[in-house]
Amino acid sequence: MTNIFLLTLSLLLGADGATQQRLDDVVRNLRNPDYRARLEALRTLREAKHVDAIAAIAPLINDAGDEIQLEAIGTELSFYLVDPVDARRRVALIVESRRGSTAEAAFESGPLAVWPRPVPPELTDNLLRAVDDGTAQVRHSAIYALGTVARSPFTEDATQQLIKALDHYDPVMRAAAARVIGRHRLTAAGPALMKAVNDSQEPVRFAAMRALGDIGDQTAVQALTKQLDHYRKGEGAWSALDGLAKIGHASSVPVFKARLVDRDQFLRRAAAEGLGRSGDPTVVALLETAIGTESSEMVRIAMAFALQKLGRNYIPRLVESVDSEKLAPQIAGYLIELGPPVADSLVPHLKDPDATIRGNVALMLGAIGSETHVPAVQALAKDRDRDVVRAAARAIERIKMR
Repeated sequence: MTNIFLLTLSLLLGADGATQQRLDDVVRNLRNPDYRARLEALRTLREAKHVDAIAAIAPLINDAGDEIQLEAIGTELSFYLVDPVDARRRVALIVESRRGSTAEAAFESGPLAVWPRPVPPELTDNLLRAVDDGTAQVRHSAIYALGTVARSPFTEDATQQLIKALDHYDPVMRAAAARVIGRHRLTAAGPALMKAVNDSQEPVRFAAMRALGDIGDQTAVQALTKQLDHYRKGEGAWSALDGLAKIGHASSVPVFKARLVDRDQFLRRAAAEGLGRSGDPTVVALLETAIGTESSEMVRIAMAFALQKLGRNYIPRLVESVDSEKLAPQIAGYLIELGPPVADSLVPHLKDPDATIRGNVALMLGAIGSETHVPAVQALAKDRDRDVVRAAARAIERIKMR
């Protein structure tokens, strides 16, 4: 079977009048005072994939019973996930979760793990309210579910609630808040994130540094540079350099050049990305030389991305490695960042001899392409590989939903 990071579409229940009436009764049971009746209603709606019940289910995220709260969060999340997520194992586009949290694993899987389905305000409001729940598992699941399914832009109130969570008594929540803020690029959180860089807990400090990069806070360049000098190596240094690389400020180019030859491949990767985002054309020669001698494939891919950002044609180099389960998430992130301008360059690769490349390119066109790319993707409907056929169908569905 090809190694395509395929994400399954949840099929809506096709109901006749009698079945619809039964489902309406199930929805009513969400308000039943009997605990077991509410829990059974949730499980029935989840199994039926009854997405019309998203708003009706949302209040149960703050039910009096922890089991119902977790079931409600899991049910809501299931309506958005393209494929079920198993937090205990590694699958394509999913990184291992050491916490065993499905919501966190879904968050870490990136934007292609969810359908761009509308998010009713009832869901957002209840997930935000659950961030302050007294049960750790509930609040952790709630904040990562929010980060996974929520659509930007956030309301002012939602933004402020997430900023407030950066000062939560639970350090896991503080780190999670920073990650969600970074994912959704909530620029108003800049000052609070700067404060969090000095948090008492390392995971919070590291998450805050990366989030400052995600939101592109140029006022953080000096502080992040100082953090890089302080840590010098390890995760602290990587977090600081990653933040600087995402900002890509011209003043950081000497730092990126110096770290391009670091012993740590993760630091070399961040340095390459930073050079690409800096927009400095004078680093092209340096990158073109380095890509030929670099020992790490992960770093070579980062250099190819950087050169593409700097105006060179490295899409073929990125695509040729998209058949790697290990590298596919990295490349997907780069292609999403490069966005619609590179969509046309992907089209010829829909005819690649490698089935995994054909399927993954189709999925990427689903993420950054437009209706003009549908005919080219649709041509894969008769592909000899069934995974490619499924990837093409999902790509077209994503374009239509967007």
